[in-house]
Amino acid sequence: METTSQTTSRAVAQEPAVESGQQLPSARRTVDGYLLAPFPWYGLDEAFTGPRWLMQVGTAADGTVEHGSTGHGDEPSVRNEATEDREKFAVVVTVAANPSRRSADGTGLLEATSVSSAAWLAGVGLLSFTWPGQMDHTLRDDWLEQQTETAWALADDLDGPDWSTLSLPVDGVSTPFHYRESEFGWVLAGSTQEGVHVGAYGRGMSAYGLGFAMIKDITAYA
Repeated sequence: METTSQTTSRAVAQEPAVESGQQLPSARRTVDGYLLAPFPWYGLDEAFTGPRWLMQVGTAADGTVEHGSTGHGDEPSVRNEATEDREKFAVVVTVAANPSRRSADGTGLLEATSVSSAAWLAGVGLLSFTWPGQMDHTLRDDWLEQQTETAWALADDLDGPDWSTLSLPVDGVSTPFHYRESEFGWVLAGSTQEGVHVGAYGRGMSAYGLGFAMIKDITAYA
């Protein structure tokens, strides 16, 4: 039986390996997977005039695209503890709103996706570009595993004290989001009127001034 957490963990594991301070090879990513999605993609609205770029899509066992991310601003890299400067970026995660359904092999049920799914993916995404100060390279994997479990617990409790409510425009309509900040950046998650859940994470760019919109042409990000 495959759960949402297992599916998303596998998708995160498929992200390209990143060494300390090395930029992600977004220029080599293709738009093909995004074009296969049976749902609309979301990104920052036209008020954002900076660079836009593709990241990664996540698929179910049968190859169906279930979620993916688009980047805005500086392409983030994992920084070592000696590097003080931080890029300014915001990543938008789009998650198909799916009900509980049978797995491709018919042996079990896949958990329904929800706003928590978007919050989880956004939280783990932020962690993937985070290197805590004073941490040895050999300890980061253990730290990342521990923080990933924490991100899942937080995403499963969106009404808890770690989250606040933030209203931001989505396709021009004011929409409530669950929002939290940490020393590593910010994470938010909500739903759209187009049947998808939207998560986002970033650093160096204030979440309070962002707006989201359906992407009319995903190839413009390639």
